[in-house]
Amino acid sequence: MQDMPQTSAHLFDARGVARRFRHPAIFGALGALQPGEAMRFVNDHDPLPLLDQLRERFGERIAIEYRQREAGAIVIDFTVVA
Repeated sequence: MQDMPQTSAHLFDARGVARRFRHPAIFGALGALQPGEAMRFVNDHDPLPLLDQLRERFGERIAIEYRQREAGAIVIDFTVVA
């Protein structure tokens, strides 16, 4: 994993969540964040359908920033915008 700046983001490692529960768990975790808080999402594949769903559900209220985007190692910061 490449060097990434330290963050106070809450870690969500999707690799340990059963597939059928992943999207609802992610939606719930993001919905619980307050403006200015972030969640660092870790996965083994690029979640493009999930990102589309998040944009549809949260719109501009969620900032999406890839921190690492390599085959088998995806890290994305989701930040709730004030």
